[in-house]
Amino acid sequence: MSVLTRDEAQLRAQLLDVQRYTIDLDLTRGDDTFDSRTVIHFTARTAGNTFVELKPAELRSITLDGQPLDPETLTENRLPLTGLTEGDHELHVDASMRYSHTGEGMHRFTDPTDGETYVYTQLFMEDVQRLFAAFDQPDLKAVFDVTITAPEDWSVLANGITRQNTPGHWQAAPTPPISTYLVAIAAGPWHSVTTEHAGLPFGIHCRRSLAAHLDTDADEILDITRACYDRYHEKFDEPYPFDSYDQAFVPEFNAGAMENPGLVTFRDEFIYRSAVTDTERQTRGMVIAHEMAHMWFGDLVTLQWWDDIWLNESFAEYMGYQTLAEATRFTDTWVDFAIARKSWGYDADQRPSTHPVAPDPAAVPDTASAMLNFDGISYAKGASALRQLVAWLGEKDFLAGINNHFARHRFGNATLADFIDNLASATDRDVHTWAEQWLTTTGVDTLTPRITETDHTWSLAVTRDGTRPHRIAVGAYDHDPVDPAHLVLRERLELDAPAPDTTHTFQGRRPDLLLVNDSDLTYAKVRLDPPSWNTALHALSGIPDPLTRAVIWNAARDMVRDGELPPTAYLEAAHTHLPHETDLAVVQGVLSFAATQITDRYLPTEDRTTALTTLTTTCRALIRRTEDGTNPGLRLTAVRHFIDAATQPDGIQAWLTDGSVPGGPELDPELRWRILTRLAALGATDETAITAELDRDNSATGQEGAARCRAALPTPQAKATAWQQMFHTDDLSNYLFTATAQGFWQPEQTDLLSTYVPRYYQDAVTLADRRGPAIAEAAGRYGFPAYDITPQALDHGQTCLRDADMIPALRRKLTDQLDDLRRALDIRGN
Repeated sequence: MSVLTRDEAQLRAQLLDVQRYTIDLDLTRGDDTFDSRTVIHFTARTAGNTFVELKPAELRSITLDGQPLDPETLTENRLPLTGLTEGDHELHVDASMRYSHTGEGMHRFTDPTDGETYVYTQLFMEDVQRLFAAFDQPDLKAVFDVTITAPEDWSVLANGITRQNTPGHWQAAPTPPISTYLVAIAAGPWHSVTTEHAGLPFGIHCRRSLAAHLDTDADEILDITRACYDRYHEKFDEPYPFDSYDQAFVPEFNAGAMENPGLVTFRDEFIYRSAVTDTERQTRGMVIAHEMAHMWFGDLVTLQWWDDIWLNESFAEYMGYQTLAEATRFTDTWVDFAIARKSWGYDADQRPSTHPVAPDPAAVPDTASAMLNFDGISYAKGASALRQLVAWLGEKDFLAGINNHFARHRFGNATLADFIDNLASATDRDVHTWAEQWLTTTGVDTLTPRITETDHTWSLAVTRDGTRPHRIAVGAYDHDPVDPAHLVLRERLELDAPAPDTTHTFQGRRPDLLLVNDSDLTYAKVRLDPPSWNTALHALSGIPDPLTRAVIWNAARDMVRDGELPPTAYLEAAHTHLPHETDLAVVQGVLSFAATQITDRYLPTEDRTTALTTLTTTCRALIRRTEDGTNPGLRLTAVRHFIDAATQPDGIQAWLTDGSVPGGPELDPELRWRILTRLAALGATDETAITAELDRDNSATGQEGAARCRAALPTPQAKATAWQQMFHTDDLSNYLFTATAQGFWQPEQTDLLSTYVPRYYQDAVTLADRRGPAIAEAAGRYGFPAYDITPQALDHGQTCLRDADMIPALRRKLTDQLDDLRRALDIRGN
């Protein structure tokens, strides 16, 4: 397939003005393909040649201004349009298109629970070509007028309000001008909950087998939606720009959600079949707020080219966390961001594949390279940079600049330069210099306090290893004289770092703990001086503010990754303080890092059982603490991690047999499959038990659980079967591939799996080339042999990177995975 280059897009945008697409889709043509008929109305500003993109199963006919074109001229995904004259043109394309089972284009899914079928679109970044013929680039916006033929018992959702003219025949209201990648359709026998707010129809939708679960949470989802909608109208001068707001929770969705105007699609794991924690509900709320922010930043005003993807994602990420905190009961969103999300940016920014938040245009020459920038830098680092900008600029001026941006570019496209100019128009501060320092540089700064003492005073200077200016808060804490296990805030000051030749002097003795970047206002690693670190180790859980505790836990995490703190010291700190921790996000974040990185990767294999015992002991303490039922989310978190860390099967097998944990909770499907997966990895279950559990839960999630368990069984036959399914057939959907890969690699099974490590690289390259970017992403993320921490494994991977010709999506994932492997080897001292 030919990828679109920036130069090609610029030339085509200079030549064409696209007014309207009229699209007719027929979804009744069978299980494999659907019909797509498209009429494109466009104007050529001058005479010239161009092309339209399309990936058909069969191209039946094309006419340009009534004259037939030869379908055989379609080369890969490009249909040439030559000899265009200046003026208006009309292109007709009639094609048959393939359904997808990888979450790209028009995805088709049959629910194993009831046999019902659903389809939905995911057209980002260049998959509109799988749906209809298009001039597929973000700055050729147009009106989209869509009709759909579907089975008569289906309902159809689209960007605009839909109506059924006759049974099975649906018409969507024409859109305002939007980009091609934002067109959306979702069709099937949806279960829907509808309401009206601010004069607009609002709806939430899921497949019928999840209806009871959606109904349980409908009030919460709609309350968050309404609250965020109202808060955005307080922030933004420009009103919501579309005619309705639907949110469809769809199966086998690759991303968290997609900001299609008027029809946001979410992965339907957000419709909870099993118990979840309040932090997980907060995450769902944040995604709702994030996607709604895109209605303005991304949909109303869209990037001109993909190098500015951060303009979409960083803004929505920042607004999602901030607006949810302002508008709903979830007021501690930035704690979860600090402990669970920000590390995504920190890790990405320290790898060889790092890039600026706003990369040089030359670094994003085509769509394939642009796709690689959907990472922790464009999301977490970019949101952190915007949070720092608001701290430096002030929210009033920040929002004034944003509103200028919307007013000047509504229903159009904009660049980084436009965004910065609009911010600068609202303030006297030098926003252009700030942007140069923050948005066009790479890497993570490190901030370190330098403290000196005299008999009656102490002095503070903050040093910076890096290049960016930082507006930070510094917190000074002392032991509580009544309860020395707790700390109290003496004072908090805001200052700029670095401030050359600036030392702050204070009367009295130095604080017991001095924390740079208290409140987590900037994006930087922080270090603690030795007395402060000693205080933190003894009193971390006694610090009053959970965000302060999150900053310290992040400092410990960074020190482990940088080789400055032994992994066992982090585990011991978790063992000491988590039984007393009150913030659920902090508990989840610390346990996740302790389990997935320290226990599974950073500690030598011979120390793993001891580390797992430390984790299970910590979890047991949390379970005992929550026996009174006052904190079910904390108890659920502890139970989950206890299961995952179990080294012996007897205890968790008893839970499975009894159907509950003593004292609760009762085992729901998620916990049952979690236990069975761990038992499979320990060699303590078999196919009979897996089949019986699947009979009990024959849902899509149950199918994934069974695939995960079967791949985890420690037998040569189980591994050979799973490998064949993943790499040598195309039968697995994106979700079933992921589940199988998650089960396959187990730290307890390194000897059994050793022969698969060198095989992985050749087979992953072939698979990615055959099945495309979505499966390549899954193969690189979940299929990678992450638990083989050996120099030989690193050599295999480096040889593959050097010698193999692979698609960019897989190359990026392998580059990152091998850098993480190199870091793990360094931490182990190999």
